[in-house]
Amino acid sequence: MVITCCKRSARFQNWGPLCGGMLRTTVGCVGVEERDEEQEDEGEEDLRDGGVPFFVNRGGLPVDEETWEQMWRHVARIHPNGEAIGKHIRGASDLPKIPTPSVPTFQTTTSIPQRLEAIQKYIRDLQYPLPGCALTLILCRLMDIAKEMTRESLPIKCLEAVILGIYLTNSMPGVERFPLSFKTEFSGNHFCHIVLGVHSGGRFGALGISRRDDLMFKPLEFRTLADLVQEFEGAYRGYWHTLRKVKIGQYVSHDLHSVEQIDWKHSILDMDKLTKEELRRELDRHTRDMRLKIGKPAPASPTKDRKAGMGSPLRNPGSPMRRNSRIERRPSGEKKVLEPKPPSDINGYQIRV
Repeated sequence: MVITCCKRSARFQNWGPLCGGMLRTTVGCVGVEERDEEQEDEGEEDLRDGGVPFFVNRGGLPVDEETWEQMWRHVARIHPNGEAIGKHIRGASDLPKIPTPSVPTFQTTTSIPQRLEAIQKYIRDLQYPLPGCALTLILCRLMDIAKEMTRESLPIKCLEAVILGIYLTNSMPGVERFPLSFKTEFSGNHFCHIVLGVHSGGRFGALGISRRDDLMFKPLEFRTLADLVQEFEGAYRGYWHTLRKVKIGQYVSHDLHSVEQIDWKHSILDMDKLTKEELRRELDRHTRDMRLKIGKPAPASPTKDRKAGMGSPLRNPGSPMRRNSRIERRPSGEKKVLEPKPPSDINGYQIRV
């Protein structure tokens, strides 16, 4: 994640809001000419850091003292009042404390639906947005990012809400989680959105964040995955968006220290090529695939003392390696021919590094 401090070309009176993962400030025309020499230094920073004055969180979060000083110098360069505005803010002793939401805690008697509603409220209270995190990170690293989110209480986007939802529901073994993403079209432009699908007690629901109330949280009241997807499709229709593709991942492990990667798009459904009945069949098939995955053990972490070339202790010598589940992914509408597998492949073992 990288936050950049960038300039804007409109007049302003004070700091801009945290929006889009960037600390946005604007440039006034008054007093800028008086700081030509400092502007030249800023140009050098632009060249050095790839077109932006400087990176805010290069040293990680929370922001270190050196970066804070760099931000205040940046304010002095671009604000019409120069250094006076910085001295005024930093010297104030009555600045209001910024409220931050508290991570929800639960009693043993709290029901699953009530827990999910509390988690959704916490995610929503964080608001928008934090810069995106990479989809290729392994699960344990994503959980570290989620811990940072709870510590810093920064605004988040839909992808970060999914990671945070996974983290906050890890202590609920009866709740299965899976990524559910949508690609829509409006006025010739395409838009992407993702939520965390949840399944518990034979019902489906969703956790997430969006600027639209009906495009994030869905209570555990949908009998099938198809019903849940059609609910989102109807919500998009209310905003004149046409749903083009739906991507559904596999269930996510409850192990905080797992080294496996999240399967974000095990099934890719092209809504233009599927009838309602075909869509329901594909979603039912995916539901069965997810249920089958529950009984499979997650890959263990590799040990340091394992010798190079030594076979896994969970496989018989000479047994073939199980195929990567990503290869088995297929888009909608294509019929997959099942290949016969030898019996020894059932207990296949694979290490992800």
